Amino acid sequence: MDHPKLVAVVARAQNGVIGVGNGLPWRLSTDLKRYKTRTWGRPMIMGRRTWDSIGRPLPGRESVVVTRRADFAAPGAHVASSLAESVEIARRLAREMGSNEIIVAGGEEIYRGLLDRTDMIELTEVALAIPGDAHFPALSPADWEEIAREAPPRGERDEADFAFVTLQRRGAEKAL
Repeated sequence: MDHPKLVAVVARAQNGVIGVGNGLPWRLSTDLKRYKTRTWGRPMIMGRRTWDSIGRPLPGRESVVVTRRADFAAPGAHVASSLAESVEIARRLAREMGSNEIIVAGGEEIYRGLLDRTDMIELTEVALAIPGDAHFPALSPADWEEIAREAPPRGERDEADFAFVTLQRRGAEKAL
């Protein structure tokens, strides 16, 4: 567990939108339940605006907040001044938590900055094309392969259809 995998967990609209106005542009209760399950017991790296949008530490997880603001404090979370520092902190936390994964939880700048180091993407494809101000980076099929897909039925509290897709970096060890 010296080098836990970096796993980006993200919900993305058909046009690449992941957020608007520092929040999610949809309500998908089914996806939020999966998010909780997928991130539980793991350290999570996120940007300050993502931390602000969540508003609190998430139970069962350790948050590492990346910010350029030297005076920033995030009660209940760890603060890093760079992506490299955030990964160092998250690796230590992963060892302490007994986790072989570190979650990359967004937003746009964090996903972009860590994409080259990300091993796997747990993607919720949202069947919408909507305006937004935060986007997930374009993925090259040369770099990523789909290894799993599930399209559960739309729940009562879901505002759109969706599919859960697991992408693995090409050339990486196959997930068990």
